[in-house]
Amino acid sequence: MKEKLWLGVVACLAYCIDKELYHAIDYLKEQVRVLVEQQEKQNKRILLTNRQRMRIAAKAKRLSRKMLDQTTVLFSPDTVMGWYRNLIADKYDGSKHRGKVGRPQVDDEIIALVLELKKQNRRWGYQKITDQIVYLGYRISKSCVRNILVENGFDPEPDLTVRSTWHEFIQSHWEVLAACDFFTVELLVKNRLVRCTVFFVIEIASRKVFFAPVKPQPDGDFMKQMARTLTNCEDGFLKGKTYLIHDRDPLYRTDGFHALLKSSGIEPIRLPAHSPDLNVYAERFVRSVKSECLDYLILSSVEQLEYVLDEYSNYYHHERIHQSLGRIIEPKHQLDETADIRCIERLGGLLKSYHRLAA
Repeated sequence: MKEKLWLGVVACLAYCIDKELYHAIDYLKEQVRVLVEQQEKQNKRILLTNRQRMRIAAKAKRLSRKMLDQTTVLFSPDTVMGWYRNLIADKYDGSKHRGKVGRPQVDDEIIALVLELKKQNRRWGYQKITDQIVYLGYRISKSCVRNILVENGFDPEPDLTVRSTWHEFIQSHWEVLAACDFFTVELLVKNRLVRCTVFFVIEIASRKVFFAPVKPQPDGDFMKQMARTLTNCEDGFLKGKTYLIHDRDPLYRTDGFHALLKSSGIEPIRLPAHSPDLNVYAERFVRSVKSECLDYLILSSVEQLEYVLDEYSNYYHHERIHQSLGRIIEPKHQLDETADIRCIERLGGLLKSYHRLAA
């Protein structure tokens, strides 16, 4: 009798507790429905982080399928159980510790080097480019070089149809080439203009320039003396040169000038008429010295002109950046990459250059 009484009391308590629990669950579900309706009204999706999915999945695993169907509002039971399965899969996922598979990627530095070598050497094929890159210390196969060339629109085979340009031809021979020319400067002497002629010689390879002593009106004797000076065995400016390019100025046709050059092993090359483009290096120097210096000065004596040319020569050789060479011809200042930048001025600031000079 007592056992039945206790069972009845427990059943009543369980009913009261379950009824209260069901009311609480209905209340929570209704709140969730209201939140969902608000989200739908604002046309927004409910986005969860991985951490939030893990928390929901861990709680859902404790419920039976029937209870999960009754209590889930935001997500379907299959979705929640799918999160739980993904949680288990992530636990045993070892892909993060797996090494890279397949062929390793080629560094951008090597790709750029392959393309640069092909652009500079159109007659090279992929085999020769591979040999050169391996010699430089890189590891790469010839098939990889071939693929790089094909992907960037280059023929991997040697292009034997490429013709030499004049620039390439001159560059192959310019160690033995020199050129000379004249330019004129008007001096203002005693309220009248006096034309003064300047003779110079330029090395094609190094762009070094030799200025002859200024003489208002050069003649045959002057040209003979210049030939002796240029071909001096010890320190002549044309030492080691084989050809001297010049135009058709009558001063070059003097007997002694050509004879002295030929006796020193230098062959004078006389250009065709009206062809300054065949003496481009000398013509370009004339433009530089005038546009950078002489066009901004009024000179009144030969001494002043010689001083200006000497200053420009020092600037041109030791301080001016030459674009075609990518450097200074003969840097005479000791440089320090950590030193402050200093400005070197010549001719009252007409010629300026900037350097990091050592103290």
